Amino acid sequence: MTTPSRRELANAIRFLAIDAVQAANSGHPGMPMGMADIAEVLWNDYLQHNPANPRWFNRDRFVLSNGHGSMLQYALLHLSGYDLSIDDLKRFRQLESKTPGHPENFMTCGVETTTGPLGQGLANAVGFALAEKLLAQRFNRPEFEVVDHRTWVFLGDGCLMEGVSHEAASLAGTWGLHKLVAFWDDNHISIDGDVHGWFTDDTPARFEAYGWNVIRGVDGHDATEIKTAIETALKSADKPTLVCCRTTIGFGSPNKAGKESSHGAPLGKDEIALTREALNWPYAPFEIPQAIYDGWKVGDVGKVREIQWNDLFDAYAQRHPDAAAELTRRSHAELPESFRTDALNYAMKLQAEGPNVASRKASQMAIEAFAPLLPELVGGSADLAHSNLTLWKGSKSVASDDADANYIYFGVREFAMTAISNGLALHGGFIPYDATFLVFSDYARNAVRMSALMGAHAIHVYTHDSIGLGEDGPTHQPVEHLASLRYIPNNDVWRPCDAVESAMAWKCAIERKDGPSCLVFSRQTLPHQPRDEGQLLDIARGGYVLKDSVGTPEVILIATGSEVGLAMGAAAQLGDKVRVVSMPSTDVFDRQDAAYRESVLPKSVRKRVAIEAGTADFWRKYVGLDGAVVGMERYGASAPIEALMPHFGFTVERVVGVAKAL
Repeated sequence: MTTPSRRELANAIRFLAIDAVQAANSGHPGMPMGMADIAEVLWNDYLQHNPANPRWFNRDRFVLSNGHGSMLQYALLHLSGYDLSIDDLKRFRQLESKTPGHPENFMTCGVETTTGPLGQGLANAVGFALAEKLLAQRFNRPEFEVVDHRTWVFLGDGCLMEGVSHEAASLAGTWGLHKLVAFWDDNHISIDGDVHGWFTDDTPARFEAYGWNVIRGVDGHDATEIKTAIETALKSADKPTLVCCRTTIGFGSPNKAGKESSHGAPLGKDEIALTREALNWPYAPFEIPQAIYDGWKVGDVGKVREIQWNDLFDAYAQRHPDAAAELTRRSHAELPESFRTDALNYAMKLQAEGPNVASRKASQMAIEAFAPLLPELVGGSADLAHSNLTLWKGSKSVASDDADANYIYFGVREFAMTAISNGLALHGGFIPYDATFLVFSDYARNAVRMSALMGAHAIHVYTHDSIGLGEDGPTHQPVEHLASLRYIPNNDVWRPCDAVESAMAWKCAIERKDGPSCLVFSRQTLPHQPRDEGQLLDIARGGYVLKDSVGTPEVILIATGSEVGLAMGAAAQLGDKVRVVSMPSTDVFDRQDAAYRESVLPKSVRKRVAIEAGTADFWRKYVGLDGAVVGMERYGASAPIEALMPHFGFTVERVVGVAKAL
């Protein structure tokens, strides 16, 4: 084979996708076939990356928002020299393979974020681009642009139909994220067919209205036009760019190109044979000629780029040693050496002072105490800053050019807020937090789920945690939300009972590196609880004995959040044979060893009462058949808290009566 043409290099992507989908008898060949030419130009000529070191900090981030076309990314990774073999491609969509049906950041080297739920990849990309902007503002110096990389995102019609794309694109334009470039695969086809019947937006005008630089009418199969568009995008100094690429889904397939039949099913052996002939690709399945591999040798360029950056960083470290050390620490997700001690000392100080405050206020107090210790802590609220209490005295808007910008006004965009936080966390250099009312976690739930699936170190703050918020009524009073969040695997949910537990919940969430935490706080004031140092330390274990009985307990009261006060009040009336267990995080408690869990909830004590102003059924696993739950069995109501709590049975008298009945 002579030196391959750009089309032949792109055809390697197409046929690896075609063959892998056919071998799996499952998948989406149409998008990889349609976007192959765009991908070839971007990855060979512009993407700053080093396949030999996929975690190089100053690499560009590539996001495949239309993640159903995952074979496009796997083919790119393989051809570019990442640790993804042809045998891995042959195992596409098979159990425990490195090539799952949608890109998974924890499965495949070189995949930056898990995508597939459409639109979220774009929102993650906004988070990546925001992270780059903030780090550049903080660490770059004249002659030393040590943070200088771009975020490139592929997206399709489906991504742009999803509401989260509107939310995220609006913020990207507001923030002027000029190093974000999105390629819209404008092929007019989704699974149900031609999108003319359900997607007739003037997408370019919409993005222009968001404040984006829009490049219209690019032929997505013409390398020259693609290069010109990218060069234009690179010149944008104050706006993100949308490149509108007109493409043909299933490009090259004689009978399925431009049709929904190529979207989500194998082409079939006969059609593949015709496509090989049409694109002049006379090679067997999964066969890539050496000349094609040679044409994809981007690894050498990537190594040179990283070496040059390392030299730049070494010179930067000589001139600005403190900044270099701080960037290195943050890029390695290492907490300051003194943080754990300082945070614990803060909790002990609160224990000694004993403030009676709403836990949302205690959360703000914790942010005020911890944020000065953690310049990587960045976050904000979905237009509820003064209700969620996420602002602190050092807050500076990320919409500014301030080197210490750290606060995000997300506006009323819960879904994008959470997905952007995921992007910030995955980029590195930040511990992001976001906030809204607990009831609105529903709007963000799929992004919370993605946090947990990806192991993103994001902190999701939810306030107004129960019917205790009062007059706003059942639309704003969460009932099933705590249970729903707890049922998400790898998602730590904390509902603290006072200022001390709130501080410890923040400490644990900050120290956790392998997944998200949801911190759930009250609107109403909560009483401070007495505890010794051992009990304070045991808060970090998710559940602990707050008040013990004399001898073996006859009944155990288990409670979280505002209901811990009820449990303590009931215990005072029930006598000295009652144990009170505060359970701020069932997720963390369940991970403790059997001996510790037995010491807190001994199997021999079968009379248990769980108390929480949320759906009752969640607690059945802790109280068993012989126990009882004081919880919610219906939606709330609009009334002052003083009327609501007794109306729904959250009183000391009710807890005492239920315990006595056992």
